[in-house]
Amino acid sequence: MIPFLAMQFTTEVNWSVADFLIMGLLLLAGGLAIDLVLRKISGSRNRLITSGIILLVFLLIWAELAVGVFGTPFAGS
Repeated sequence: MIPFLAMQFTTEVNWSVADFLIMGLLLLAGGLAIDLVLRKISGSRNRLITSGIILLVFLLIWAELAVGVFGTPFAGS
């Protein structure tokens, strides 16, 4: 909701419908993956490490899609 609200007050935030769908799918996939980890993996240390890896992958994908950190075609480079 933050990008949607920001779009109401400034022209610097310019998300399309596709941007909202992609971010929604990314959040859904990350949340479901962490939920699966919490249900299937025993041991708090293993859960924490696996969830941390999922969170790191989520953040890397988000950063790539947002500003093109790695310069892949997904970022529009």
